[in-house]
Amino acid sequence: MSQTKDEAPDVVVLRKSTHGVPVSEYVADLRERLPDRNVVHARTPTEERALVPQAPVVAGMELDADLLDRAGSMELFACAYAGTGHLPLDALEDRGVAVTNASGIHGPNIGEHVVGNLLVFARRLHEGWRRQRNREWRHFQSHELRGSTVTVVGLGAIGRSVVERLEGFGVETIGVRYTPEKGGPTDEVVGFEGPEFEEALSRTDYLALACPLTETTRGLIGKEELKTLPPDAVLVNVARGPVVDTDALVWALRGSHLRGAALDVTDPEPLPEDHPLWNFENCLVTPHCSGHTPEYYSRLADIVAENVRRLDDGEELRNRVV
Repeated sequence: MSQTKDEAPDVVVLRKSTHGVPVSEYVADLRERLPDRNVVHARTPTEERALVPQAPVVAGMELDADLLDRAGSMELFACAYAGTGHLPLDALEDRGVAVTNASGIHGPNIGEHVVGNLLVFARRLHEGWRRQRNREWRHFQSHELRGSTVTVVGLGAIGRSVVERLEGFGVETIGVRYTPEKGGPTDEVVGFEGPEFEEALSRTDYLALACPLTETTRGLIGKEELKTLPPDAVLVNVARGPVVDTDALVWALRGSHLRGAALDVTDPEPLPEDHPLWNFENCLVTPHCSGHTPEYYSRLADIVAENVRRLDDGEELRNRVV
């Protein structure tokens, strides 16, 4: 069937893109998976306002109050992010609109990002890069990842992906989750609080944060936790900036209470140009880009296309949050 704005749309894709990739690629992927549906790309604010009132399924990064008020036919909002805290969830729920997210699509790429940073610090590649910039041919000593203990905070899709990619490196793994009694893919599983969590930190060589930002995880890693970690430990944060107390992290890195940190997220974000973390040789900063992958829209389209069919059949939706 042809995809046209002249017919009532089955799926409207909003105009905002992510990770610098045109949202038109997402539209193309959805059309490929839903050849019998009218998938329409709303390219402008005017088109969004005109098309949303007719669509049972709206897909996009965000949904403002004006569009929500117009979306009288909407049964499903398919959020293109894993996090949905920016959405008017209460209003959507009051209207009986289901909300799904993009959970799971980031696992491979962010898992690789974490393991890549672990290897950088284990082999001290950042020191090699620094000496290369200075044209300095001088040997330096490195470590091995093998035999170390890696603690992964958060055992959702991203955390599990990190653990999966650590297989074969000969490391011990500790997982941290809300319900440790459920176990997990790690050698040990502990909760977020109490003596077991503290004891796990005390023997952690690499701490990978891959948890959502909640009341429990906000400020989870502060000065006391950084004191508990061994001083040669490395922290990798791909969760959210506020999971770590930034002032405490500066204190730890500046005072050699921590060997290093790799931050894909910061607090504040973006990191101000004059912030001291930019200048620490033992701190690697990337601009919240670990979520980028050429497969982002393709994996997301798989989920959304399946949910369009499930919605028609009255089946439980994949990745439903409301």
